[in-house]
Amino acid sequence: MPLTPKQEAFALAYVETGNASEAYRRAYSAERMKPETVNRTAKDLLDNRKIAARVAEIQAAHVERHKLTVDDLLAELEEARQAALSAETAQSSAAVAATMGKAKLLGLDKQVIEHSGPGGGPIATVTVSPEELRKAVQSVQDKF
Repeated sequence: MPLTPKQEAFALAYVETGNASEAYRRAYSAERMKPETVNRTAKDLLDNRKIAARVAEIQAAHVERHKLTVDDLLAELEEARQAALSAETAQSSAAVAATMGKAKLLGLDKQVIEHSGPGGGPIATVTVSPEELRKAVQSVQDKF
């Protein structure tokens, strides 16, 4: 038995976002639901064998498509690099720019920035009450 349109939308959104609750909110009407209910219902959907199989199918196709794309881009980059090294004119830079444009389009050039505290440890946080926050904001405003 095939998935319902909402189940299919959930599976696609889950593969896109990697977040079951967000996928549920995109596929179903969840405006009036508590976050805990959304989380539990989203998990139940992921535990459904048909939906889990569809998610795995979409992920496999996604991985295969991107693996081939990465291989193709690497080959093009190497070809452009070789042409740039042996070219008499600066035309090869256009080939590199085009290849990098493809990489950017496919989201393959994303930079990952990790945030951490001193020495790679956790970032220090402070919990303040609304009143403490109001006083701190007022103090800053008074200085300006």
